[in-house]
Amino acid sequence: MAFIDFFSSKQNEVKKFVDENRYRTNQVNQVKMAPETLKQLRDLGVTETNELKLEYFFYTNTLEKSKIFADEIQKLNYSAKYGKSAGDKKLFIITGWTIKMPMSDFVVKEWVKKMCEIGYKYDCDFDGWGTEPDQK
Repeated sequence: MAFIDFFSSKQNEVKKFVDENRYRTNQVNQVKMAPETLKQLRDLGVTETNELKLEYFFYTNTLEKSKIFADEIQKLNYSAKYGKSAGDKKLFIITGWTIKMPMSDFVVKEWVKKMCEIGYKYDCDFDGWGTEPDQK
């Protein structure tokens, strides 16, 4: 009869949500998509000098991670909220709005890279961003 260690710390370990390969692949894809989104904004009259707030989206696999990440991202003066994902009850979403930033290709691409990096640091996957071109 095999002995089962019910008190093993491994049973309480939370599975990592974003491994390094997933992070790197996502960062490349997100940076590639940024110019496409900016082109759509240009078609709506948003120039490189216009400053807009961006809405961001991250996912992770525990409520605790989502809370910690929301607290951390608020240190950037971003709004943040978190909770269960509506589409997948096993996931947790962190979303909110940035401060205003210029809508230049360079600024947005660098911001996207930074969001992927900070997400990876807190085991959250950056899922993308959007905005409203008619912000006051």
